[in-house]
Amino acid sequence: MATPGRSPGSNSSRNIKSGSKTGSRQGSRRGAPQQQQRRRQHQDEAGVIPVLARTVRAIENSAERGKVNPANRTRFRVVAVLVREERARIKGDKELSDAERVKELTRLDGIATIMAKTAARDTTLIQLLTDNAPLTPAALEMRRAMLMEAGGELSPDDLIVVTEAPVKPAVEERQVVPQSVKQFQMSNPFLAPDFSSSNAPVSTTNRLANWELIEPLFRSFEVGVGGVASMDLPEARSLATPGGIELMRHQARFIESARAGHRSYLLADEPGLGKTAQALLAANVTSSYPLLVVVPNVVKVNWAREVEKWTPQRVSTVVHGDGADIDAFADVVIVNYEVLDRHVAWLSRRGFKGMVVDEAHFIKNKDSQRSKNVQALSKSIRAVTPKALMIALTGTPLINQIEDFRMIWQFLGWIDDKKPLTELMRRLEETELDPGDNGFFRAARDSVVDMGIVRRKKVDVAADIPARRVADIPVELDGEAGRSIHEAEAALVTRLVERYRRVIATRPDSDPADIIRLVAAAELEETRQAGGDGSGDNVFTMVRKIGQAKATPAADYTVNLARNVGKVVFFAKHIDVMDTAEKHFAAAGLTTVSLRGDQTSKARQLAIDSFTNDPDVAVAVCSLTAAGVGVNLQAASNVVLAELSWTNAEQTQAIDRVHRIGQELPVTAWRIIAAGTLDGRISQLIDAKAGLAARALDGEAALDVAEGSVQLEALIAVLTDAVGQL
Repeated sequence: MATPGRSPGSNSSRNIKSGSKTGSRQGSRRGAPQQQQRRRQHQDEAGVIPVLARTVRAIENSAERGKVNPANRTRFRVVAVLVREERARIKGDKELSDAERVKELTRLDGIATIMAKTAARDTTLIQLLTDNAPLTPAALEMRRAMLMEAGGELSPDDLIVVTEAPVKPAVEERQVVPQSVKQFQMSNPFLAPDFSSSNAPVSTTNRLANWELIEPLFRSFEVGVGGVASMDLPEARSLATPGGIELMRHQARFIESARAGHRSYLLADEPGLGKTAQALLAANVTSSYPLLVVVPNVVKVNWAREVEKWTPQRVSTVVHGDGADIDAFADVVIVNYEVLDRHVAWLSRRGFKGMVVDEAHFIKNKDSQRSKNVQALSKSIRAVTPKALMIALTGTPLINQIEDFRMIWQFLGWIDDKKPLTELMRRLEETELDPGDNGFFRAARDSVVDMGIVRRKKVDVAADIPARRVADIPVELDGEAGRSIHEAEAALVTRLVERYRRVIATRPDSDPADIIRLVAAAELEETRQAGGDGSGDNVFTMVRKIGQAKATPAADYTVNLARNVGKVVFFAKHIDVMDTAEKHFAAAGLTTVSLRGDQTSKARQLAIDSFTNDPDVAVAVCSLTAAGVGVNLQAASNVVLAELSWTNAEQTQAIDRVHRIGQELPVTAWRIIAAGTLDGRISQLIDAKAGLAARALDGEAALDVAEGSVQLEALIAVLTDAVGQL
């Protein structure tokens, strides 16, 4: 076999000369083997592999002399693409024997080795090894030239070079490639495209080819024909999950649809029906890994927690800032819209088999940078894996107009800028109707719905879900506020540890747990004697600071919730948190009412009546202490708890303002938790106290739950962790 990259004429010329010097007797004895050898060498020099080998050797020589010039960088990219295509072709060629297939793949491995060594010399080439973005016109010209040099028959697509410019990040200078991503790229130099499941062929009738169809499709939803906009889903076979948590029936039916082969969805269930779980489990049953998840900043930590909860066998990583601490080998990559522009380049080359966009109405403006980034990523994923799992999650696909559908449908691959794409066009052709026919709007709407629109409301699946539940939403505290809180917690822990060391030094034989409780009790007593404030940071001031820092993320989450489901009740403990939230709601264009302790009875009732009867009032901003009793707010079925109470009873009373006799819908309380802070400890302790109360009322033993205040238990927990690390 010819060595990849060696001149195609060198071996054959030596063989011919050798044959001419051999006598007739020797020639008769060795003639047949020489002919076989020449035929084999001729076959080795045929096809695209020798062309790729010669090209990559030339690039290698260029790298040895210094940096690779732009022309050779383009050639390097084209070789990488052709190697992937040739590898896929060889694996799928049924006419090749096993031995021939192994031989050809080995030759490709030789080229891959040369490319990897070349990339090690000039590291700017590394990203080109797995670049799945569309080829530039110049690269397409080079690709065509290499294929023609190989002597094969070119397809019509190979003969035509499309001049459309590829999608590029709008702010290229901001692009980053985290170190973990570079390591992943080095360990996976070639990612073969997956064309095993291609889109269904376009109908050959082209009956609708000359019709303008996008606007009629939007119009079909505007006229409101056809009933509920939700596709038919199969019955669930099982409610079990890898995390051991039982699904609700409506969730399991969605997952069953993905298991059966459906791959694109606009999942528009109301909040509280478990869209996150459905998306993650759909990825699990379809093996759509690696999976890219694009989310608002306020919920990205919660997504990581949900991955661990529902699919514990999968590893997730969250992209923060420039992504210095990400795990590029993770199964699920979670990134928020705000930092997406820095990561589009490497994400487009990661080889994702699926993509989920949470709060997909965020991309409705086609001119916004986040919409452009999402569309670019979607296009790159579908180019490599045409049947990738694509899910848009939103409870509000339409905010102002039917046109809001456009970018979501485009993300899902149902349409492009001008027309329906393959699958949707096929469905429209099968209706045998056109926009001038009676019945087109209904048939067109059904065609789009069957592409993957799923919409369920609480009232539709009320039997599936509990009458009342609390769902935690962990949020990250970014910026100066977050740093300040983490520094204050560190100072508090340092003070507690120093006191612990002094006490344990005088009582070396004491149980450390007893000393920890003693130190925590002393800290709490000093704080109370100082009026809950005192010098420095204590457990009370820490909780106050955390509440202030959570005000905007909690309000932001409430805005999305209100736009999805309508009326929401927002509870906070402190007035400044309520003030911050109300400013945020006003900036978002939401009308609110306020229930505070300094109101007269008449003013309070007017606020309650407005919230109940005025459809324009979206949020009731309530004091946790002043509005926690004696108030009926059952016009809503969703509650946001922006700050934690010190008692479960106070939290329960707030939720009960909505969960009352006459409430026809299940109630969900969304508890905003500051991730990685004392907030998480307090929420666990509140839940433990709730469990204690339930067991006491049920007459069960409750020895596993310690007595004492939540404040004391929080300090004990923090100090116990710190002592364990000494």
